[in-house]
Amino acid sequence: MIKAVARRVAAGVVVLWAAATAAYLALLAAPGDIVDAIIGDGADTPQIRAQIIAEWNLDRPAIVQYLDYLLRAARGDLGRSYLLQRPVGEVIGEQILPTVQLALAAAVIGVVLALVLAVTTRHRWVRRVSSTAELMLVSTPPFLSGIVLLSVFSFRLGWFPVAGDQGWAALALPAVTLGLPIAGVLSQVLRDGLDRALDEPFAVTARSRGLTERAVLIRHALRHALIPAVTLLGWLTGVLIGGAVIIEQVFGRPGLGQVTLQAVGNGDMPVVLAVVVLAAAAFVVINTLADLAYLLIDPRLRRS
Repeated sequence: MIKAVARRVAAGVVVLWAAATAAYLALLAAPGDIVDAIIGDGADTPQIRAQIIAEWNLDRPAIVQYLDYLLRAARGDLGRSYLLQRPVGEVIGEQILPTVQLALAAAVIGVVLALVLAVTTRHRWVRRVSSTAELMLVSTPPFLSGIVLLSVFSFRLGWFPVAGDQGWAALALPAVTLGLPIAGVLSQVLRDGLDRALDEPFAVTARSRGLTERAVLIRHALRHALIPAVTLLGWLTGVLIGGAVIIEQVFGRPGLGQVTLQAVGNGDMPVVLAVVVLAAAAFVVINTLADLAYLLIDPRLRRS
């Protein structure tokens, strides 16, 4: 068990190193001088240029620059935004909480709705209706769903705030918008997994012991159906991170979406690199937890 955990953690560290390296190479590949790329649209003075050269060790060999960048990133030193004249860690730290709240709320809504749909829509006709609705949820762009929800529940009915981040009422519509496509995909995967699990010999054995079909479904089949759903956690991470950028714009919420768009538009490369590394770290952590969850869901994997 310890060896399995160590292997998965080591693989996550390698992926995180590769992501940080790719971000650094993207900085080197930016048009023009690297100092110009770091300054962006900010003030350009000889003092600022000297500060950048000293901070990034641009007067030293390339390998030293690279290793120093990795060391600073490992310590959590994300550099300084010379456009905002502030440390990048402060810029991101002030905006990360609304994004985390949105992502977690959307994930909970998506997973819970998927479980309910997968377990309750076992009848043939109900299943057809549910599958059609799920396909519509997956096919509809989240920003379009957000605009529809905003028009109906905020502008027309006035049940939720139009914009901002004041309490759970302001979080409800963005979280539902981001969680619906997640529910649409996960419910289909869970339902197919349940169908396969219910045909396995253990399900026949459970029925022969007198368990009801609902008990077999909840207590035995659902656990086996969770493995393919857990595999989608990597996709789920990408949907939450990428979708949050757009949804925050639609609902006028603060968060990393605002920070990222402003940084890209103003050429603030230190902030862009920090967001890339942060997104990669979130991806690595969630996928590592998903790999470890396999060992808890299926004990046979601990010995394989």
